[in-house]
Amino acid sequence: MAKELQVLNALDAAKTQWYHFTAIVIAGMGFFTDAYDLFCISLVTKLLGRIYYHIDGSSTPGTLPPNVAAAVNGVAFCGTLSGQLFFGWLGDKMGRKKVYGLTLMLMVVCSIASGLSFGHTAKGVIATLCFFRFWLGFGIGGDYPLSATIMSEYANKRTRGAFIAAVFAMQGFGILAGGIVAIIISAAFNDRFKAPPYSADPAGSTAPQADYVWRIILMVGALPAVLTYYWRMKMPETARYTALVAKNAKQAAADMSKVLQVEITEEQEKVEQLSRNSSGFGLFSKEFARRHGLHLLGTSTTWFLLDIAFYSQNLFQKDIFTAINWIPKAATMNAIEEVFRIARAQTLIALCGTVPGYWFTVALIDVIGRFKIQLVGFFMMTVFMLGLAIPYHHWTTKGNHIGFVVMYGFTFFFANFGPNSTTFIVPAEIFPARLRSTCHGISAAAGKAGAIIGAFGFLYAAQNQDKAKADHGYPAGIGVRNSLFVLAGCNLLGLLFTFLVPESKGKSLEEMSGENEEDDPTSETTYNRTVPV
Repeated sequence: MAKELQVLNALDAAKTQWYHFTAIVIAGMGFFTDAYDLFCISLVTKLLGRIYYHIDGSSTPGTLPPNVAAAVNGVAFCGTLSGQLFFGWLGDKMGRKKVYGLTLMLMVVCSIASGLSFGHTAKGVIATLCFFRFWLGFGIGGDYPLSATIMSEYANKRTRGAFIAAVFAMQGFGILAGGIVAIIISAAFNDRFKAPPYSADPAGSTAPQADYVWRIILMVGALPAVLTYYWRMKMPETARYTALVAKNAKQAAADMSKVLQVEITEEQEKVEQLSRNSSGFGLFSKEFARRHGLHLLGTSTTWFLLDIAFYSQNLFQKDIFTAINWIPKAATMNAIEEVFRIARAQTLIALCGTVPGYWFTVALIDVIGRFKIQLVGFFMMTVFMLGLAIPYHHWTTKGNHIGFVVMYGFTFFFANFGPNSTTFIVPAEIFPARLRSTCHGISAAAGKAGAIIGAFGFLYAAQNQDKAKADHGYPAGIGVRNSLFVLAGCNLLGLLFTFLVPESKGKSLEEMSGENEEDDPTSETTYNRTVPV
């Protein structure tokens, strides 16, 4: 029945026009902010250690204790996971638009509050920072299901994958912006407030003004969200939610007539007929399990496994760069110079590996298809991880560091031209409108559970197997080399679970979800086919 609604046919058949690009920018700015906020913390953790955990007489600069480092790096992910589940559910109950502005304001307020973290002691500052970063993550979490669902429901079926991928690709620019902002601020402060390296003057190597550096970097994340808020509030509710969930055909037709600039007939009788014929099964029903259970398992497990590898690499790439001697030893630099060096390395990886991968997906996803891109991405990530791990000692010897960075960059390229993009896109396409945001939220939350394992687990796992060589306060780990083997194994499992996810290229959302024929349980629709053909 859904396929007979003129408003949905008009959206599916619409030519690419200005409103598509407007929607990409409005939704994409949220992801720009998300990426900036989540990844910029990895640029300043070394600085936080130097400022708040300096030990007099130590031969090495202060570092965050293991439990503090885990909390600072991981608390936003805990908030994100909670936000994905809560706002995903709320987006299906109240509508996408009503919840969309709330998530953005939460991100703005908490970005600024993170930079204003206060306290008389180190513990007080870090506790305040963690509190605000949890709620920042909560707002960021809501943006995942809402942005993906809104973009999928606005797009035409011919280029829907590219539009959703373009929204997600703004993450790459967010990561890049985080690095560039950190480079500019640290370079300016380092030039204005000269300080000797730690080895020459332990106390003097951290200029008092260094405390402003990390605060400014965190607060700049609020700017793109503030600039987007007005336009986000002006977007109309998606026609699919208005017609298929709220059952208001008149409003859906009026909204999309303005957006598409064509006359669309309201079809209230068809909407009511669809409502009568639809079984209206819920998330925990046997019918959902029969039609979409394996799909939800596939989208959740692939996102979970991908994020273990993706976030452990991204959050701790500064440690990997140090391990291969690409960033000088901490004692040879002052505090602000260390921020500059870490930011420069992360920006180079983003420029060469992260950003291009996202836009390769945008260009090719509606040509190659989601399934093939995800499958090849997981396979190539496994290959490059093994390529780093097996000859690891070769890569860490002098003269081979550039080769390691190139291989490392390729793992990011195939993550983004691969499962990091497709795991975001597919859950917004294959579930019914009334459960679409919820199911995307569940899939995304599974991913963030993987990110938490990466963020917390890799801190300990990557430590040297000799406790004497491990970072201060950490037990002996399995080492970077063995950690890379574990991550390669996660990628291989992700490849296998990809076979549970259907191909959605070129099909309408109603074809994929089975809403066209919900009243006919014997029909052979897309939802009965798990392995793409």
